[in-house]
Amino acid sequence: MEMHQLRYMVALARTGNFSRAAEQCHVAQPSLSQQIKKLEDELGERLFDRLKRQAKLTAHGEAFLRRAVRILEEVEAAKREATDALDLLHGTVAIGVLPTIAPYLLPEVMAQFSAKFAGVEVVVQEDTTAQLLKLLHAYEIDLALVSEPINDDRLITVELFTEELLLALPPKHPLILKRTVSVADLAAEKLIVMKEGHCLGDQVLGFCERSDLKAKISFRSAQLETVQKLVCAGLGISLIPAMAARGKRGNSPHYRSLKAPSPDRKIILAWPKQRPLGRAANELAQLFTARLKL
Repeated sequence: MEMHQLRYMVALARTGNFSRAAEQCHVAQPSLSQQIKKLEDELGERLFDRLKRQAKLTAHGEAFLRRAVRILEEVEAAKREATDALDLLHGTVAIGVLPTIAPYLLPEVMAQFSAKFAGVEVVVQEDTTAQLLKLLHAYEIDLALVSEPINDDRLITVELFTEELLLALPPKHPLILKRTVSVADLAAEKLIVMKEGHCLGDQVLGFCERSDLKAKISFRSAQLETVQKLVCAGLGISLIPAMAARGKRGNSPHYRSLKAPSPDRKIILAWPKQRPLGRAANELAQLFTARLKL
């Protein structure tokens, strides 16, 4: 069964005349008649009673017409939606983001994207790097905004920027008054880090290991804001991404840069090589790159 056969059948049902239906469909009358006959042969039922100057629907034709009209309407709707998606009038894009990035980077970029493509829905999935990579490979998200290291040659990665990890100190901590703070100054301190599975926690502990600092972990949390509140309560120190320290006022830790080589993390955008970015995802990726890449 072909789409053009359905169109011919609907046109004939509406005009009641082979000549007018053929003219409406821009085909020769014999061709239209032949296709209607092929459709009837395939269905095993007559759709029309052929009178002298009229084609009249049979009972089977009446039933089939309703379905044919619905199919053609759905096809036209699909074409419109595809065109709208191409023009970004409608559509959906899904992005996965680390919880230690999402609240600090997404609002401004999402506001720019939504202002430009108001009809596109953006779905944000916050999770750990490992989970976001699984979602990428399952094609459940289009893009992932994560932190290195990412050792997966199935992904395209674009490095956006390198971010310093700042030392977060409780209010009135003695190190606040020190002109420069080195890793050696942290030897006696208790450390508050993100829980296992969060790459920021791994990055902090990796820095401690490379710096020969034996980490004395007092608390772990899945929320960066909780880590900072625990620091404020005097329960330990931490290393916090610079983006999470911007604009902090009032009841927040005191932030210091560590003496070089200071800790940092690299923020990257990733997507599967086997799945080229759709129009909406590509526009979002370009916006992130233009806004954040240094």
